[in-house]
Amino acid sequence: MAWKTYSGILLEDPLPLAVERIITRFKENGQRIKVCIGTDSQVKGKTIDMVTVIVFYVIGNGGFMFVNKKRLLQKMNMRERMMAEVTASIETGWELNDVLKRLDVEMEIHADINQDPMHQSYAAYHDAMGYTKGMGFTFKSKPDAFASSVCADRLCH
Repeated sequence: MAWKTYSGILLEDPLPLAVERIITRFKENGQRIKVCIGTDSQVKGKTIDMVTVIVFYVIGNGGFMFVNKKRLLQKMNMRERMMAEVTASIETGWELNDVLKRLDVEMEIHADINQDPMHQSYAAYHDAMGYTKGMGFTFKSKPDAFASSVCADRLCH
């Protein structure tokens, strides 16, 4: 599936170019942006719906996002699914890494994983954090991971 705006408009440009154009426009207007990338998934029968979002947080002035939806035809346990979510976010981060570094824009990877051992998603917490940080990205988990646990979550259900 292709990247779209939140309102469903298909991006015509390749993702890095679309991101560069948006960030440049905001920077030219004197605004600062932080990019947060997160993924959430939902098991629906024999499929898994997975949504990755790129949230452009315009500091002090709200934000907007790009959305990518996929349907997977495979079975995964909770830990595997959490790691698949983090992998999707990291892959998107890598796709945008050069542009964001060149434009001096901060990026975070948000994981829909709980830090509390009482929750099932905790089974992937340390692996997801190590993987994300090992790839050189800033890692955020619940309750600070709004891109995955709020934005992607709402679009996944």
